[in-house]
Amino acid sequence: MKLLSFRYEGQTLFGPKVKREEAVWDVLAMAQAQQQADFPKTMIEAVSLGMDFVEMVRKLVEETEAGENAAQFKYAFTDVEWLSPIPRTPKNVMCVGKNYAEHAQEMGAEAPPEKVMVFTKAPTAIAGDEQTLPIHSDMTDSLDYEGELAVVISKTGKNIPKQLAYDYVFGYTIGNDITARNVQADHKQFFLGKSLDGTCPMGPYVVTKDEIPNPQNLSVVTKVNDEVRQNGNTSSMMFKIDELIAEISKYVTLEPGDVILTGTPAGVGKGMTPPTFLKKGDTVKVSIEGIGTLVNRFE
Repeated sequence: MKLLSFRYEGQTLFGPKVKREEAVWDVLAMAQAQQQADFPKTMIEAVSLGMDFVEMVRKLVEETEAGENAAQFKYAFTDVEWLSPIPRTPKNVMCVGKNYAEHAQEMGAEAPPEKVMVFTKAPTAIAGDEQTLPIHSDMTDSLDYEGELAVVISKTGKNIPKQLAYDYVFGYTIGNDITARNVQADHKQFFLGKSLDGTCPMGPYVVTKDEIPNPQNLSVVTKVNDEVRQNGNTSSMMFKIDELIAEISKYVTLEPGDVILTGTPAGVGKGMTPPTFLKKGDTVKVSIEGIGTLVNRFE
């Protein structure tokens, strides 16, 4: 199931993509019409129910489509404002650095990291698909892109065994770990350079894990103004998703709605000769097989 968060007539809502239509179901209105008082009110509440929520939605859609007024419960994509599938994570967005060997090399590393490298982005950096993002010219002249597979956590866990890691996954989305390289270098750490407003767009959907049985074999392609810059595959991750969840949860309690960005393939602007960073008017598209394309323009 492809789920999205969106804003419609001033309300923040969520629901599944309508099959074979460029539209979304308003599940909150549908649940209210069917007098389902226990239906989750937010995306994070929904995520915490795991695959049980998917079954709830399937039944809700079936009952709605069997009625006479199904059309009133769905909105065309052109009529809604897209939000990040998880509009606000419970804590900072967790990110994995240099998880692709060729990317580590282009960033100047003598050797790939021997242990998982983790940093975070502030939740205030989160943005949605089709959102115009600030170029932050007053702060940086080296804004860079990093297309990545993002993992959405479904339930609370600490010290999660590697063999049980996927039990804690709700689904997957696309992230762009936008980075102000000069700020990153000036402060000798990642947080500030990774946390400018709008530098963590995610979307367009979170796709439930049942639709992506092998997340370790997905193409990841990033285009800047339709020029392919990154063309990788999640099979090249040095630390796989189950390893990341096990390692991070040793130190941090994972919660429903937490997001882990799993690292970016080679081809970022800093790695080009000469380095080529984002500029006003650029459009960045990150496509991941089975999920879709995250699109943002910079102004």
